[in-house]
Amino acid sequence: MTRPVLSILCAATAMLLVGTSAAVAALIADFPILFGQALRFAIAAVILLVVVAVQRAPRIRLSLRDVVLLIALAATGLVGFNLFLIEATRHASPALIGSVVGAVPIVLALAGPVLQRRRPSRRVVVAAVVVAVGTAVAAGWGSGDLLGLVLALGAMLCEVLFSLLAVPLLPRLGATRVSAYAAVTAVPMLLVAGWLTGEVTALRAPTGVEAAAFAYLGVVVTAVAFLLWYSALRRLGPDRAGLFAGLVPVGALVTTAVLAIAPVRGAEVLGAALIAAGIVYGMRVPRDSAQEVVLERKVAAPE
Repeated sequence: MTRPVLSILCAATAMLLVGTSAAVAALIADFPILFGQALRFAIAAVILLVVVAVQRAPRIRLSLRDVVLLIALAATGLVGFNLFLIEATRHASPALIGSVVGAVPIVLALAGPVLQRRRPSRRVVVAAVVVAVGTAVAAGWGSGDLLGLVLALGAMLCEVLFSLLAVPLLPRLGATRVSAYAAVTAVPMLLVAGWLTGEVTALRAPTGVEAAAFAYLGVVVTAVAFLLWYSALRRLGPDRAGLFAGLVPVGALVTTAVLAIAPVRGAEVLGAALIAAGIVYGMRVPRDSAQEVVLERKVAAPE
């Protein structure tokens, strides 16, 4: 299996796994949300730190820049995303939120290359638009007030930063360390947020079903998915990897269909087809474009 194919499989699997969390969410609906997320990331942090230890990679001393980026990554991509999402659900329908957050591929297709000092790819941008439209079709447009829209945009921005802030960290720290350190950093933030929002009054031990759900979220949806995503992000770049964010609703659709939680709607199938078409189109690299990239790298390489 070639490295590009492996990277594509990693990105696709990561987002499909994240999509399965929709089926688990109902099992933990009665547990304090922020403390539950802290438990989820704590489980993931332990697993990822064990993986770091097992890998026996050379020790890397974090620079001030690394620390700032990791704190920003955890504060936005993990904590901020959850806070915006929670508040958005009080002012907008899940369909509206899903459609707004579904624009993540477009933002990554435009902002990712700019941050890496290269021009956005027209093909990838078009593909990202198709993926975003597919997400909106699958989710439905929904409704909500202006505040709900703003909060949904905040969640979308945090989701974008989850990838963009990791890009400068990955070459030096690697996918495992970035995943582990981000999860570790998010735990105290979520605990403080839970305390400030008054969730501590409703805090209790999770039931057996809730514990199993948190274990799944921590191990599969966080530890495994983060590791796969950051591995793919490093190799594919944020613009092309971002296309696979469209697979989150597809993962939710497949899970609900397999578990017979809800009937599959025609709009969901059409949306999934558009998402798949967008990803396939965006990942295809014309031969002349590939040759241009190689030439550019040769010209830019130091002698």
